[in-house]
Amino acid sequence: MTMTASATARRTVRVDLGDRSYDILIGPGLIAAAGREIASRLKGRKIAVITDAHVAPLYLDGFMSALGAEGIDAVSLVLPAGEKTKSFEHLISACDSVLAARIERNDAVVALGGGVIGDLTGFAAGIVRRGSRFIQVPTSLLAQVDSSVGGKTGINSAHGKNLIGVFHQPDLVLADTDVLDTLSLREFRAGYAEVAKYGLIDKPDFFAWLETNWRDVFAGGDARIEAIATSCQAKADVVAADERENGQRALLNLGHTFGHALEAATHYDSARLVHGEGVAIGMTLAHQFSTRLNLCSPDDGKRVEAHLREVGLPTSMDQIPGGLPPAEVLMDAIAQDKKVKAGKLTFILTRGVGQSFVADDVPQSEVIAFLKEKLPK
Repeated sequence: MTMTASATARRTVRVDLGDRSYDILIGPGLIAAAGREIASRLKGRKIAVITDAHVAPLYLDGFMSALGAEGIDAVSLVLPAGEKTKSFEHLISACDSVLAARIERNDAVVALGGGVIGDLTGFAAGIVRRGSRFIQVPTSLLAQVDSSVGGKTGINSAHGKNLIGVFHQPDLVLADTDVLDTLSLREFRAGYAEVAKYGLIDKPDFFAWLETNWRDVFAGGDARIEAIATSCQAKADVVAADERENGQRALLNLGHTFGHALEAATHYDSARLVHGEGVAIGMTLAHQFSTRLNLCSPDDGKRVEAHLREVGLPTSMDQIPGGLPPAEVLMDAIAQDKKVKAGKLTFILTRGVGQSFVADDVPQSEVIAFLKEKLPK
């Protein structure tokens, strides 16, 4: 893998979905340029911006000014920060805000924030007026490389994560790489888990590049832009081939089956576990579980664990503070997250680094035995 970006260059990744295709713009200064980029694509002149209490003090005024400079009339709603915002209560607030702003179909709803705000706002945009135009302005690494791309939107339920929602593609994604400098190290690491995921799915050369260059990705500049663009292109290719997860798009869930169950078990308490940390543990477990099933070498799991540990991510369940429920309770969450057919589960397993595949015949008994082995004693 070779470097093709410069620190000041802007990259564009196209998500090819016919007449619903859209661009992902990646690079510095995109919030300041948001008015111009949006005005050139938007027929309407009204926007409802939804953000959260963490992002608003940092970027909302600048974003609203950029819209105003292009004659776009914008209103904003600031919601609480955190995973618990992905709820019916806040979905109703978002929908009411959009309707109160008299947003019409040629206007747009904008998500200015991380994955939580993107998922919630996209869901609101997908159901208000039976579908409104939607723009993602992701402000976390995790959102820039994963949740802002592909049209999955939704909220959480007491039964599990992201179980209520719709597919609703954005019309534009503006991934401003400057904003990542304000992330905490923990948040950046959590987003990096999703970057590593793309290498582990089917890009072993990218994973090897990350093993060598991860410090430069964390530092910013060329390597960061390259990693984000490569991740977005990987997701764009999968979404274009399988928009509604009828087949290979499920590969994007590598690590998420275990990870989502762990998030549910911690009651979405970000002090204990954030999404990317759950994915990092989940990807490690997925490789270890594949080893248990004699699908891949133990060395592959050790390599994955070593890299994630090196960047500072958790890789085992005993690193989650506060304890976890028994294997049977985690199994219930896993069964909600993925369809069960005749007592067997769909999992993303692997034959080695960059060799993931969809397995739809995993016995629940094997998963429970594995969880009992891996849970803290």
